[in-house]
Amino acid sequence: MDRPWLAHYPAGVPAEIDPDACPSLPELLRRSFARYAERPAFAFMGRRTTYAQWDRDSAALAAWLQQQGLRPGERIALMMPNVPQYPIAAAAALRAGLVVVNVNPLYTPRELEHQLRDSGASAIVLLENFAATLEQVSERGALRVVLISGLADMLGAVRRPLVHFVVRRVRHLVRAFSLPGHRRFLDALREGRGLALREAEPQSEEVALLQYTGGTTGVSKGAALSHRNLVANVLQSSAWNQPALRKHPMPGTINIVCALPLYHIFAFTVVMMLSAFEGNMIILVANPRDLKGTIAELSRYELHVFPAVNTLYNALLHHPDFSRLNISGLRVSLGGGMAVQEEVARQWLQRTGCPISEGYGLSETSPSVCCNPTDTDHFSGSIGMPLPSTELIVLDEQGQPLPNGQVGELAVRGPQVMRGYWNREQETRQVFTDDGFFRTGDLGVIDAQGYVRIVDRKKDMILVSGFNVYPNEIEDVAVSHPGVLEAAAVGVPDADSGEAVLLFVVRSDPALDAATLRAYLAERLTGYKRPRRIEFRDELPKTPVGKILRRTLREQVLQSGTDATAGP
Repeated sequence: MDRPWLAHYPAGVPAEIDPDACPSLPELLRRSFARYAERPAFAFMGRRTTYAQWDRDSAALAAWLQQQGLRPGERIALMMPNVPQYPIAAAAALRAGLVVVNVNPLYTPRELEHQLRDSGASAIVLLENFAATLEQVSERGALRVVLISGLADMLGAVRRPLVHFVVRRVRHLVRAFSLPGHRRFLDALREGRGLALREAEPQSEEVALLQYTGGTTGVSKGAALSHRNLVANVLQSSAWNQPALRKHPMPGTINIVCALPLYHIFAFTVVMMLSAFEGNMIILVANPRDLKGTIAELSRYELHVFPAVNTLYNALLHHPDFSRLNISGLRVSLGGGMAVQEEVARQWLQRTGCPISEGYGLSETSPSVCCNPTDTDHFSGSIGMPLPSTELIVLDEQGQPLPNGQVGELAVRGPQVMRGYWNREQETRQVFTDDGFFRTGDLGVIDAQGYVRIVDRKKDMILVSGFNVYPNEIEDVAVSHPGVLEAAAVGVPDADSGEAVLLFVVRSDPALDAATLRAYLAERLTGYKRPRRIEFRDELPKTPVGKILRRTLREQVLQSGTDATAGP
């Protein structure tokens, strides 16, 4: 096929990578543990952990998990923010031959229950801050292992009790919970150090990770990503970053900021696994919304690679402590998850001297598909070019390829594209063409140089601070309230989060008010899915067959010229 972007690749970036250069993620980790043993692997609250220690801790936990009777191929849920326990548990799961299931720790019991049930998880590792959520999950009988960790578990004997006291007794971040039979993370590590690990050697096409996504229907589905998928995307990302890293001398260890959550596919692959492959040090940021704390943590280190969403870049630029950051060695700034605004990109380049290279990807593609060159000195406004070994085409309504310059649905084929949705063969067939291209649901155009621009979404998905929000899910929860007759959720522009959720409601109970409905939704939807505004109407626009016209509602709001996110 025609791949015009290859003629415009930065010098040194190959057209193809070898996705079979490493057979699996556990093998990638083992090689890194041996090669970079003395280097720092990650840092948290000022404490650094070497690759050798990551190796020892993950081996101990993997052996402990095997002793609990967990067998290769079983699923283990990880429900933690960016704390050292996450990379330890992820590596342990992979080395034990388990399939990692990433879980947003802010999920409500309803959301968590669906993911545990759908994945068939046999085990879960979670931070104690969220144990009360698991307690409320009625169907958790399939969980044979529940491992609970405290925020400061890996900070050492001196700092651990002090930080735990602050978290539990001063800030009251841990609610009381009762989970009979659960075990503690540190106890598992201690017991595991006396056990022998049977290192897993999975085949490259076996599933390594279930990354849940809403897809086109809003029903959360697990994108089944194989070891080969993830290894390929690590190699693609590494090759793409090299031009910027070669421009100036770099230290022996590259420091990469991890403010994006590791349970998100971008941070999992392009921060954690890529860092392991290259021997980088990950700077773990548990709560990037705490800007003052985030800057205080990052100011301990020289920053070299900074992946983030537009909202974080913008917030940092406008924070009075931004000047505390050591950005003299910043070489790569990656923007994804949501559109990077031109003004934010301009200010970031002016303040740091490092351009934001905007990219594009999906959970189903491990995730990276496209990215702007990392050695550029300007903002293109596009999502860049397809990565090595990636084919991208544009399809018309009938599924036929369109020539460059015409708008249609983007479809991608490459070694990073998922095997399919977990236990959902029909939905898998629906998103793949006969020749193996994955239909993204995004409308775009490819220009003569191979640069890609997103024009619109074929889906009604809403993108809030880089997280996919699916209207069907919000509407289903809303109409489950006895006072709601109909509901429609749309995305509207928001300066802080890119888009925000606006919920239109037709009441069956005239007494229902916004505050009551908002409280009801808060119990069932995690924060970024909750409507910023609720608007009551007598009726909603519909097609002749009765389908609610979300696009019409959105256009009405935008044409009104009012602040779509203000109000109740």
